[in-house]
Amino acid sequence: MRSSRPLFQLGQIVKTKSITENVEPSKIASLIRNHITGDFGILENTYIDANKEAIQNGERVLSAYMVQGKKVYIITEWDRSVTTVLYADEHHIKSGEKVLK
Repeated sequence: MRSSRPLFQLGQIVKTKSITENVEPSKIASLIRNHITGDFGILENTYIDANKEAIQNGERVLSAYMVQGKKVYIITEWDRSVTTVLYADEHHIKSGEKVLK
């Protein structure tokens, strides 16, 4: 689904302290660029399909990437007011839910 232009609005971009301290700003910018243009990283196909629908229907968009051996999530909220960059272990997902490959 990768596009050459943004597919949705990001709103305010926020990063957790651990992301800010451990990931280069240029790497964060690159990941955000991937996220907004439809390269959702290492998500299962089910979640990629859900993201495609979310972009059209105004729902939450999730991307996941590996950075320095750790999973990083980028989450844009349904109302496009904020996009958060955080390590996966800083975010709670329902137990047993398969998100990543």
